[in-house]
Amino acid sequence: MSATPARQPKEGDNSSASSANSHVFTISEVLRELQNEFPDLSASKLRFLEERDLVKPARTQSGYRKYSAADVERLRFILALQRDRYMPLDVIKQTMDAIDAGEKPESLPESAPVGPREVTNELAAQITGRSRPMSRKELRALSGATRGMLDTLEKFRIISADAQGNYSHHDLKAVKAVRVLARYGLEPKHLATLRRSADAELDLIARAMAPHAARKDAAARARVAESSKEMLQCLKDLRASIMDSAVEKIDKR
Repeated sequence: MSATPARQPKEGDNSSASSANSHVFTISEVLRELQNEFPDLSASKLRFLEERDLVKPARTQSGYRKYSAADVERLRFILALQRDRYMPLDVIKQTMDAIDAGEKPESLPESAPVGPREVTNELAAQITGRSRPMSRKELRALSGATRGMLDTLEKFRIISADAQGNYSHHDLKAVKAVRVLARYGLEPKHLATLRRSADAELDLIARAMAPHAARKDAAARARVAESSKEMLQCLKDLRASIMDSAVEKIDKR
């Protein structure tokens, strides 16, 4: 299947002429189109993405938004990158700007087509390893961990089951990492400090967002959610840079 570039149409772009008679979506129709894939999507989130210059719907004379089919597919692409790759909006903006310029961003997988219609479940799995929830038995089988190890990891809150008793791909990655660290003599109890460190980072985000979280309107909640994700990514990058720097110093000894 060929890919359709996820470019934002430029004003006066003749390529959009053929779509002049295509369906135009209202904001409520966009929600109906996308909420099956993205249940948390709201009108406030759509307006927020517009504020961040990620999508530019046309307007009627009375000011109502008009989304084209291309706008809807662009939104689907953006939301999939955010959900499945946990990309903060500033990085998504850079990605979309590159696509609009006819480039293929380096941050996308090699086989990823530069087009929103191609963000399939298979591509999402390739990008992140995201998969369906798994049972405890499946987690053991996929990770090679013993029952005792899983019990210990749950005790130290390194992994946790959901309300249905299932585990996520994050838990699988954590268990696999712990098994590798065990080869170097690091046991789950030694890793409890990582859980405390994660809690401390989450507390930093919560405190930074507290003044904004006090507002109860939907737009404010959307901004808090997006800003929190962006801060989390920055903290992850900061932690990685500190660790990478330390490893480089070890290599030079």
